[in-house]
Amino acid sequence: MTTYKGACFCGAVEIETAGEPEAMGYCHCASCRSWSAAPVNAFTLWKPQNVRVTKGAERIASFAKTDLSHRQYCNSCGGHLMTEHPPLGLVDVYAATLAGLDFAPGVHVNYAETVLPMRDGLPKLKDFPAELGGSGVAVAE
Repeated sequence: MTTYKGACFCGAVEIETAGEPEAMGYCHCASCRSWSAAPVNAFTLWKPQNVRVTKGAERIASFAKTDLSHRQYCNSCGGHLMTEHPPLGLVDVYAATLAGLDFAPGVHVNYAETVLPMRDGLPKLKDFPAELGGSGVAVAE
């Protein structure tokens, strides 16, 4: 089984994923943009059992603005690691965190909130896919 390793900015916390992500894409919501201090966030979604902290678990802090997203970061350097999505049963390990992962996005979510239009031919969803509780409505590129 393929494993990918990642770490926070200072290296105090290390994580590992096993297998392949359930999905990869871009999120354009205001919360992800604010949290990442970027115009868009590249996500990789994993089943919780396929993500583990291999070093520095005691340094992980968490912030939950909503019940949907429990964002985790290193309390030493502030480096972002992942977001647990309990209602979805998935963990978003930020694509930039995983060295060696061939990021192959398949969708844009929350595209109705975009501040960085991206013309890449991928599906653009107004919010989330219907199977994850969203409308599933596509919007124009």
